Amino acid sequence: MNNPIPARMRGLNRAEICDQNFIEFVRDWRGGVQPAASTDAAVLPGSMLRAGDFDELFRSQLISRHLDLMARVLRVQNKVFYTIGSSGHEGNAMVARAARHTDPAFLHYRSGGFMAERFRKLPGMDPIMDSALSFAASKDDPASGGRHKVWGSKPLWVLPQTSTIASHLPKALGTAIAIEQAKRIGHDLPIPRDSITICSFGDASSNHATAQTAFNAAAWTAYQQLPAPVLYVCEDNGIGISVKTPRDWITANFQHRRDLDYFYADGLDLANGWGDVVRAVEHCRTTRRPTFLHLRTTRIMGHAGTDFEIEWRSLEELVAVEATDPLLKSADIALRSGLYTADSLLELYESTRRRCFEAAEDADRRPRLTSLADVMAPLAPFSPAEVAAEASRSDYADRRATVFGGEDKLPERQGPKHLAIQINQALHDLMAKYPESLLFGEDVAQKGGVYTVTKGLFKAFTGKRVFNTLLDETMILGLAQGYANMGMLPIPEIQYLAYFHNACDQIRGEAASLQFFSNGQYRNPMVMRVASLGYQRGFGGHFHNDNSITALRDIPGLVVACPSRGDDAAMMLRTLMAMAKVDGRVCAFLEPIALYMTKDLHAAGDGGWLTAYPAPDQAIPFGEGRVYAPEDGGSGDDLVVFTFGNAVPMCLRAQRAWKEKLGWGVRVIDLRWLQPLNERFIAEQAKSAKRILVVDEGRRSAGVGEGIITAIVEAGYGATPLSRVVGADTFTPLAGAAFLVLPGDEEIIAAGLRMAQ
Repeated sequence: MNNPIPARMRGLNRAEICDQNFIEFVRDWRGGVQPAASTDAAVLPGSMLRAGDFDELFRSQLISRHLDLMARVLRVQNKVFYTIGSSGHEGNAMVARAARHTDPAFLHYRSGGFMAERFRKLPGMDPIMDSALSFAASKDDPASGGRHKVWGSKPLWVLPQTSTIASHLPKALGTAIAIEQAKRIGHDLPIPRDSITICSFGDASSNHATAQTAFNAAAWTAYQQLPAPVLYVCEDNGIGISVKTPRDWITANFQHRRDLDYFYADGLDLANGWGDVVRAVEHCRTTRRPTFLHLRTTRIMGHAGTDFEIEWRSLEELVAVEATDPLLKSADIALRSGLYTADSLLELYESTRRRCFEAAEDADRRPRLTSLADVMAPLAPFSPAEVAAEASRSDYADRRATVFGGEDKLPERQGPKHLAIQINQALHDLMAKYPESLLFGEDVAQKGGVYTVTKGLFKAFTGKRVFNTLLDETMILGLAQGYANMGMLPIPEIQYLAYFHNACDQIRGEAASLQFFSNGQYRNPMVMRVASLGYQRGFGGHFHNDNSITALRDIPGLVVACPSRGDDAAMMLRTLMAMAKVDGRVCAFLEPIALYMTKDLHAAGDGGWLTAYPAPDQAIPFGEGRVYAPEDGGSGDDLVVFTFGNAVPMCLRAQRAWKEKLGWGVRVIDLRWLQPLNERFIAEQAKSAKRILVVDEGRRSAGVGEGIITAIVEAGYGATPLSRVVGADTFTPLAGAAFLVLPGDEEIIAAGLRMAQ
């Protein structure tokens, strides 16, 4: 800086200064006082805000501010573990008051005012104590159970968010679309039919690719004349941590954006901003169109408690920003309106401070999470008996017969078929079973998918339940979360595994984390189908032959399943849908593209990889693998092969070759479930093995094999001779070169022969 700040000035606590600014402003106020307004009269002449409404909004602002101040003080005492505050954004309380508590809200972290005001919608709730429990990471925190400081409430329909910038915008739009979709399919909503969704974010976040994809999809939806009642609230404070937003950038970027209806409101002035906020909310509710509310805010006290702005902003700039504190404006309104005197206002200010500190001290005495079991309890719920019963439930015979065109055309009465057809039959079956299910993605409707796996579903279930989306994986998964929020069972399709990486955070940061961060109160049930893996005979290169399974296996709570044959696929899909229905699980179903149309196993024309369709009451239990014993019926202990997906038929061909060349009885294990791995099953199969081979088409440094080997070693069988055949650490090239980087029949057979030596 040109003018170095004196040391004594650098040490000043800006939170304390903002606190003192308010007190001094009230004490020194000398404005004119009008006769005290009745609660039903305008708080100031010309304002649309009634005095009674102002009083409650102002009290919500004070609660938000004192929670921030309390957090800054108690952080250094290790009684509070979060200091990203809402100071300067307290005007968002107006959005909460103008909306309903049944309007699902997806909020960013500066939403203290909104939350304090929404708590007024239901009697008997205490925003101060609930917030204090969250700040203190208490096990009694009603939002997350002490797992994270989040704004959330099940009765108030505030779905807790992670701190990932802008990642909540797609699912907010998805929820708005789901509200309208439910009407079209006759699904009972858990909220009123004219509800809207509310989604808040900062001006800097509006630049994020995830935000832009949500705005684009919202405008596209409106352009198509499809209702999507989402209210996007951009809280514009002019800065993102330390990077300033160009002056008027939000206005320039959004005011004239087609099919995203723009409103502006002054969030620093309750009396002036209220009417504009109400207009935006009512416009969204009545028109059912995507609406953009540009709410002017400011940011005082820095980004968080650890942000010492004096180190990088001039003192003059800080003072100017602090002069825009919305609480100073609200205090002026309170005094000018005659609702408060200076003394009564300061008493309210200090009594609110006392309530916040008392709640914080109480919260500090409450229990915290002290065991790993407690921490993980809501992450991956599993009810085996209930899931098994649901997976095998077959009480929809009439709907099945209608969908398949009669009893004689039921798939189990047809001959053996390949994988793609059996997945297609299973999807018809499941959509008949679950009227609340929806299938959507790129090209899945009239075309029937790139590989015809969804052929006929559009005709059977119409565009109300089977439909194409934008070419945007982020929005596909945002839609899935929205439908799940409204009690439906989404089946989104990601066209290729490589495309999933574009939208990974919608599963990693959002869908799979919701049960964890809401302590099991909210969930995102879905079965995400992904055309996956390699061996497409060199077609398409990397983006159509992606073997990066680790990107999925690294997501806490996610179920990853991978069939290799048609009957398994149908029975696994039933279990996955049951897990979503019963336990709210987020599931990924990896469909090996190269096996979609595979008919033969050992020789052309043998039909060895065709399977009969399993009756609807048959399902594969979660975690259960398939064991291929030697063809002669032996134990197969000479060599046990662990594998999955594309490698299963390869290993079965190797099984026959090893018998011919070595006389070995070989057992091939198709794991089928890749995350979480069934370590007990792996150990049981490894126990009697004389040798172990792991065949993994994933990459050498990051596949499934490491987990298999770890399970074997930790079970005490690490001394058994062990080898693996695995993909190379490279992207997949075109044409025949693809087979240089992926395991093949000869390489697998050779690995067994080396073990014999």
